[in-house]
Amino acid sequence: MNGNLLNGGEFLLADTAGMEIFSPEEFTAEQKQIAETTEEFMKKEVFPNIDRIEDKDFGFVVEKMRQCADLGLFLAEVPEEYGGLELEKTTNMLMIEKVAPAASFNMAFSGHTGIGILPMVYYGTPDQKERYLGKLSSGEWIGAYALTEPDCGSDPLSSRTTAVLSDDGRHYILNGTKQFITNSAFADLFTVFAKIDGKHFSAFLVEKGYEGFSVGAEEKKMGLKGSSTTQLVLDNVRVPVENLLGEAGKGHKIAFNVLNVGRLKVATSTLGMAKGAFAEAASYATERKQFGKPIGTFGAIQEKLADMVAAIYASETVVYRVAGLLDSRLATLERDGDDYYERYQRAIEEYAAECAIAKVFCSEQLDMVVDEAVQIHGGYGYISEYAVERYYRDSRIQRIFEGTNEINRILIPTMLLRKADNNGSTLWELVRKAQAGVATETACTGEFAMAAASIARLKQLFLTVLGAAAPAKEHQEVMLAVADMIIAIFALESAVLRADKTIAAASMSKQDLLRAVVTVLVFELSNRFQSAATRCCAYALKGEELIELLKRVATLTACPAEGLLVAKHKLADAAKDVGRYSL
Repeated sequence: MNGNLLNGGEFLLADTAGMEIFSPEEFTAEQKQIAETTEEFMKKEVFPNIDRIEDKDFGFVVEKMRQCADLGLFLAEVPEEYGGLELEKTTNMLMIEKVAPAASFNMAFSGHTGIGILPMVYYGTPDQKERYLGKLSSGEWIGAYALTEPDCGSDPLSSRTTAVLSDDGRHYILNGTKQFITNSAFADLFTVFAKIDGKHFSAFLVEKGYEGFSVGAEEKKMGLKGSSTTQLVLDNVRVPVENLLGEAGKGHKIAFNVLNVGRLKVATSTLGMAKGAFAEAASYATERKQFGKPIGTFGAIQEKLADMVAAIYASETVVYRVAGLLDSRLATLERDGDDYYERYQRAIEEYAAECAIAKVFCSEQLDMVVDEAVQIHGGYGYISEYAVERYYRDSRIQRIFEGTNEINRILIPTMLLRKADNNGSTLWELVRKAQAGVATETACTGEFAMAAASIARLKQLFLTVLGAAAPAKEHQEVMLAVADMIIAIFALESAVLRADKTIAAASMSKQDLLRAVVTVLVFELSNRFQSAATRCCAYALKGEELIELLKRVATLTACPAEGLLVAKHKLADAAKDVGRYSL
């Protein structure tokens, strides 16, 4: 895979037909075993106790967290020299996916193993790792991450929490309030961000027992009711100087680099939740009868099931494609040198846009899936005894986590355009060719040649619209529309690449399902692209230029979608047969 590994954002500029991407079909026996171990634990220990977790029995949550640690589930990203497993990102995402349907428990799990542990792994000194990392990875201590404040959400650098060096130079004295802190009721160690002398944004390791450190009351949340979310209050908290994490004034590196992987983890969590909600809907559609027949036999329900299957297939493909990109880039790094984690972070940052794409796309597919799951249940979907009610409530926050989807949408084209301007990218040259009408072609000649040709046309159209809209890029509305075009291309391309890669080895029935899911996704995502492109043109252009480009948008996004109804029936029937997502 490394031989044709693209840099971040280059999928928009290249013919990717036949390119290797990582997909779930490549999971090794070891990865499958880890997934089975995680899933078995969840089935036996967590899912039967969802109500207990939702009632905020945090003692029980910590007990189950420590059982996770006993199974080695906290070791995925811990370095081997500190007793960890240092597993691939693909393996780590697979574990999160299996935990995710228990969303409140997953908040504790992912909050600890991700933003709780990773700042220490990436930026901790040998002394800090010696003191804390073993406790965190064994489950003896639980970690938390305190970045957000009451008056700064998407702009963490506007933090008002301060850190002042004591007169004797032995402590930093922290004052301020942190908001929406996960795991706060039972965490032992917090990564707290504050500005030294009110200027230099930095991170500190703060133990819960430090004098002046207090935890507020639990927030009364719409969803994730079984997770702990409170304020933290720091009132002259004395933090030893040796607990400064990373360099003074470089806290932004810790905050933003941890967020890149965090966005992919949110995407993975939403994938696991979508699969869980879909299983409830597919089973109910088979069991529930109206007019003497299971409701799943009616076209209105079949269409919902088919669209949900297609959404999950696309989300799954996006998650593991991005995880595979990270693994491939990280595999090129030499482990020697004190700057290893600095190079590690640069490797991950290369795909910051792809991580943001995954977060936005997958969280919004989850919202569609849970909404349709409730609809399939009818009135019962609104009753808390049915699991889809919890999935519906728990899904909404995912579009806000790790930067709102609006912020992430703006980041996607911003990062790609910055690369083009700074690194001598061919982007603007290709824009000029597209505007001149130079056709984009694809080398794909296989089963999905027509789908690949559609993707090539979408890329050409994206470049054309981008060139026309570039003078208006200071308007966020324009950038949001550009992001939606990019997201649609990446999701559709990922799905087609995966289907093309796996169809030859699939059974005849699986081949039919792959053709069906590609048909549905080409139709859905081409239309989504067309809507975004039309919106972008309307925002940025006027007169004849607008009219002509809208005609081109309509022509290049045209999607006959022959056989769409049959394709949806195949996807729905297959889902009803097994009662869960199985593509």
